[in-house]
Amino acid sequence: MKKARKIRDGLLYGIMAAALVLVAVILLLILAYILVLSAGFLNLSFVFAPPENGGIFPMVITTFYVVAVSLAIALPAGIMTAIFLNEYSGNTPVVGLLRLAIETLAGVPSIIYGLFGLLVFCRVFKFGQSIIAGAFTLSIMILPVIIRTVEESLKTIPASFREGSLSLGATQFQTIFFVVMPQALPGIAGSAILAIGRVVGESAPVLLTVGITRNLPKSIFESGRTLTIHLYYLTKEAISPDDFGIAFATAGILIIVVLLINSAAKLITWAFKNRSRTKTSNF
Repeated sequence: MKKARKIRDGLLYGIMAAALVLVAVILLLILAYILVLSAGFLNLSFVFAPPENGGIFPMVITTFYVVAVSLAIALPAGIMTAIFLNEYSGNTPVVGLLRLAIETLAGVPSIIYGLFGLLVFCRVFKFGQSIIAGAFTLSIMILPVIIRTVEESLKTIPASFREGSLSLGATQFQTIFFVVMPQALPGIAGSAILAIGRVVGESAPVLLTVGITRNLPKSIFESGRTLTIHLYYLTKEAISPDDFGIAFATAGILIIVVLLINSAAKLITWAFKNRSRTKTSNF
């Protein structure tokens, strides 16, 4: 019986390891394919040159603006909503309605968000096609991802942590802020990374709300063009092999930008986690 169980566990472990290797190989193949086809075009002059000289610097800046502003709006709101749902709320009809709204938001097609943002933020609030209008639109779109991920992270924290803190005289707010949240920081970082990937990869809402102008935005109230939209137009208008090379070089820069933003999110979370641990030990 034990031998059969060991064989079964070993087989399952082998399947999971093979799946992990397969995912890693697919990722490496995609990266290698993009880098090989962008060889000869991917360089510093391509990144920092103005658009009229074939550069993509304004698109990189616009992408950073859109990601930063979207996270600045959605991350605090998503974290607070997840805390309320997991730590304060019960199984009331209002909470059930709120969960239904979150699930509905997660299933709405991105083009609907784009039309909503175009009508509400661009026209009603008179932001026009701008980075701030696109950021508000994208922040609504990524809210369900952040709420779900953070809430699941909060659920994994043992109840004994909360009970021990409360028994020592801490308030519920102090318990959440000093005990629960430091343990949930990896989940918060995961939600931020998932949200970044969603924001960078979207095209329809960005096209309708941020715009397609290739200028370097001086503020978030100006229009711009993200790397995803720029890549779409490059592939749409590509004719010669050099055009496709430039498109693949843009795709390579897009991947590098995503990696840099994700790494920054990880570092910031790591710094906050160490700081929170110090406060917890002092507390």
